[in-house]
Amino acid sequence: MLARLRYLGAGVGAAAVAAYTWSNSDEMHPKVSRGPLLKLPSRSLVMETLDKEHYDLVVIGGGATGCGVALDAVTRGLKVALVERDDFAAGTSSRSTKLIHGGVRYLEKAVKSLDKEQYELVVEALRERENLLRIAPHVANELAILVPLYKWWEVPYLFAGLKLYDLLAWYHRRPEDPGVSGAYLMSREKALDAFPQLTPKGLKAGIVYYDGQHDDAAMTLMVALTAAEKGAAVLNHTEATQFLKDSNGRINGVQVKDLETGKTATISATAVVNATGCFTDQILDLDTKESQSEPSHLVVPSQGLHVVLPQHFCPPNMGMLEPSTSDGRVMFLLPWLGRVVAGTTDAPTEITDRPSPRQGDIDFVLSELNNKLATDLELSRASVRSAWTGIRPLVKHPERQGTADIPRTHFVYVSDSGLVTIAGGKWTTYRQMAEDTLDETLKAHPLLKAPKPSSTCNTMLLGGDGFARTLPHVLVQKYRIPFDLASHLASRYGDRAFDVIEMSDAHKRLAPDFPYLQGEVVFSCRHEQARTIVDVLARRTRLAFLDYEASKQAVPLVCELMAAELNWDAKTQKAQQHDALQFLETMRMPDA
Repeated sequence: MLARLRYLGAGVGAAAVAAYTWSNSDEMHPKVSRGPLLKLPSRSLVMETLDKEHYDLVVIGGGATGCGVALDAVTRGLKVALVERDDFAAGTSSRSTKLIHGGVRYLEKAVKSLDKEQYELVVEALRERENLLRIAPHVANELAILVPLYKWWEVPYLFAGLKLYDLLAWYHRRPEDPGVSGAYLMSREKALDAFPQLTPKGLKAGIVYYDGQHDDAAMTLMVALTAAEKGAAVLNHTEATQFLKDSNGRINGVQVKDLETGKTATISATAVVNATGCFTDQILDLDTKESQSEPSHLVVPSQGLHVVLPQHFCPPNMGMLEPSTSDGRVMFLLPWLGRVVAGTTDAPTEITDRPSPRQGDIDFVLSELNNKLATDLELSRASVRSAWTGIRPLVKHPERQGTADIPRTHFVYVSDSGLVTIAGGKWTTYRQMAEDTLDETLKAHPLLKAPKPSSTCNTMLLGGDGFARTLPHVLVQKYRIPFDLASHLASRYGDRAFDVIEMSDAHKRLAPDFPYLQGEVVFSCRHEQARTIVDVLARRTRLAFLDYEASKQAVPLVCELMAAELNWDAKTQKAQQHDALQFLETMRMPDA
């Protein structure tokens, strides 16, 4: 026995030395470097090019998956165009819980039901979690999440489950992925020290595990801009209005309309991908309306609500998972961009461009949180800074009842016309979904030949190449700016932060108490295809998601800055402000 322990100790020691050596290598600790400034062609030039040239692939949809498809295709050597009716990540992709995760509850369901499909989803998502943390280190980070335990039997049950979660992540990760930290058990006292906002009543212990977190809109934008950097023609606020077909009824092009100018272009294409999330069925209907084929309705929409609270409701570097609410769902309380995001609900809904929060959902979230937070915190409706909902594009299995029981697996569907549709899935697996979509597209279109295999698992996203964790400190030292501002710029722009600062006045912020600069509005117009006030408030910054009142107050200033950049006349400015205020009404609590 002693010999075995010595052998084990020697093995652990060797592993520790190897880990220490690797963690102190230059690979683990990259140095900050300035990235190149991406200069995009004008919209008019892109529209003109779309109308003249033939494309291997046209992608409809500028969410995470659509942008991922465009990036996967262009890095395989294909000529690619992407059009998005609204803005990049305007729909579900900007309204997630902000986690990059395998799905703890999916793993529990997989084990309890011996569900191979759920298990494979968890494995795929865990592998993609590791990958995303590596290829976008500026936008994504590791986050500690506490699971408070109020029954003794939960301690071994949940600890075993979360260690299995860790084991699956470690076993299935790629060799180049360093992995996230492992779960560990905390005593009652340690749990309250780490998360003092918890109610101590009945608390037995706590478990801390780790997942990834990101700014989902920024991540989607980085995928889109990386595709553009690699040569894809990428346009937001451009709608696909009609499919072109040959004599056999096969799609060979798309007619699109620039919603700003009303100009149209006809794109000749070998293949077309429908990656429109909740609006998948609308594009399928567009395909079938002329051929009189029966529409294929794939999506079962589910609405998830999030409320945003002040930072004092949660530690700045640790979130909380409530594994079983009163109706059996999980709930998160997570620090995010100086605020706290709480949610989510899961209920059937109708599809709309701008979903609004429902009072019943808000009351449910606040009630559940009050059961877990200390009573003297006084969480109430008055605490809520903003509230917003996202619509999940679930793909329903006939034998399953209720949207909460639908797994977030994806599948690729090829119509008789050759239209390739990617449906279902979850945010974390967007890259694998995109790769699978391209693989199926190549199979369905034998004339389409990709010169290279998929390489997106090793393609750094824009801003990530020159990023290091020391970047905020470098920015403070170089430009003498406040640390909160430097931290924001580093995590939002990565190695492009230098250009943003040099285009800005560090003393001119967009809103009090937030680290957004007025110069970011200018930068986003010139280098990130921001075209509307909503683009800036909701997705280039996240002010609309973080604070309804602050974003409402910022509308006139954003309009003034954008008008100067985009040459808006008085009529356009008035229309833009009106639209922005209408949008913001969907980002707050309904009147009581």
